Amino acid sequence: MYRNKIEELKSWKDSPTRKPLIIRGARQVGKTWLMKEFGSKYYEKCAYINFDDNSRMNKLFDEDFDLDRIIQGLKIESGVNIEPENTLIILDEIQETPKALKALKYFCENARQYHIVSAGSLLGVAIHEGTSFPVGKVDFMDLMPLSFFEFLDALGEKELLNLLKENDFQMIEVFNTKFKEYLKLYYYVGGMPEAVNAYATNKDLKEVRKIQNELLAAYEQDFSKHAPSNIVPRIRQLWNNIPTQLARENKKFIYGLIKEGARAREYEIALSWLIDYGIVYQINRVNNCKIPLSAYQDFNAFKLYLLDVGLLATMAGIDDKTLLEGNDIFEEFKGSLTEQYVLCQLKECTDLNVFYWSADAGIAEVDFIAQMDGQNVPIEVKANENLQAKSLKTFVQKYSTKMNVRTSMSNYRKEEWLINVPLYSVGNIKEIVNMW
Repeated sequence: MYRNKIEELKSWKDSPTRKPLIIRGARQVGKTWLMKEFGSKYYEKCAYINFDDNSRMNKLFDEDFDLDRIIQGLKIESGVNIEPENTLIILDEIQETPKALKALKYFCENARQYHIVSAGSLLGVAIHEGTSFPVGKVDFMDLMPLSFFEFLDALGEKELLNLLKENDFQMIEVFNTKFKEYLKLYYYVGGMPEAVNAYATNKDLKEVRKIQNELLAAYEQDFSKHAPSNIVPRIRQLWNNIPTQLARENKKFIYGLIKEGARAREYEIALSWLIDYGIVYQINRVNNCKIPLSAYQDFNAFKLYLLDVGLLATMAGIDDKTLLEGNDIFEEFKGSLTEQYVLCQLKECTDLNVFYWSADAGIAEVDFIAQMDGQNVPIEVKANENLQAKSLKTFVQKYSTKMNVRTSMSNYRKEEWLINVPLYSVGNIKEIVNMW
């Protein structure tokens, strides 16, 4: 399996201003695998330490921040003779030992010759609960599920992948049936590494769904294990309500749909916990198209998405036959899956902050809007080959944006005021927009 983040890690290794690195990401997105794979590729030695339920490491960091003593302890724990010039130090589940997280500050200030990469599934939660954090003394990298491009690579479809990377739209159109088939498959399998690996190995969709359900059950267990007991019921209610909210034509999240009479203040902490845990994306509305978009957010209007399209399909109970073979009854929810897919690709393949726009009167809505190279780019999402873009046209007439994107199952086409980007090419959207 190949992850694009390997290249980002290589750049981190070679950077003259390198600091200890923290990889953020939800449970089972492949953080441990990525760190070990990177270590095996680019270092002579790899010293791996897991802090989960590790009392020895708690004691090691509890005494003081004598770095020579700490390095000696890490050598003993890992069984590796750590040498700054050729050893990658991996600190996994580092949030379990808050003083180890704090120690990264001292490595940055006094021992930057050591290459240290750390990760934890609950880092966001730990930090917001008051864990001392070395602000300005660490580098960050976010890891998400496999993108559609990485999915194709995992299935051995390197030639198809190259067509997408090269934006060879003439050849892409020739093989558009194949791309559509793989895209529908990706809607089902998603990008969680274990699910992708299971399908790549034996092509068993039932095993894929079993893995996805086990992962969802693990998330639920984490709610009870790590969240304050008084908000656990609200976390569960909110989490399980997301597919229902996305099934609506207007996908703006409404607390009253969780239960009658529900108010925002009852669920704000629960929502923050899910976001910090890394399994929910909150996409806020903007009420203007000026730069920067973040200055025009309406924090009272937002949509919630999951971290993975395959998990959304699982929670919604969509079976493989319905998704892969098509069903008229399924048409309405297909739009929700497609939006979820597009958002995941925007998050995974770009460094863009993503919002959505709707008119104050509610007569038009653009699914996503992002700032690219100093310009705001609206993105309208179509699940099929529908080329109507009424809301997008309303937006363009109002704000006179120059770069406008509609993404659908139709082939690439450039029109006077917009470009149509095939859904399976969304991972290359920044490059495609720059071609325009």
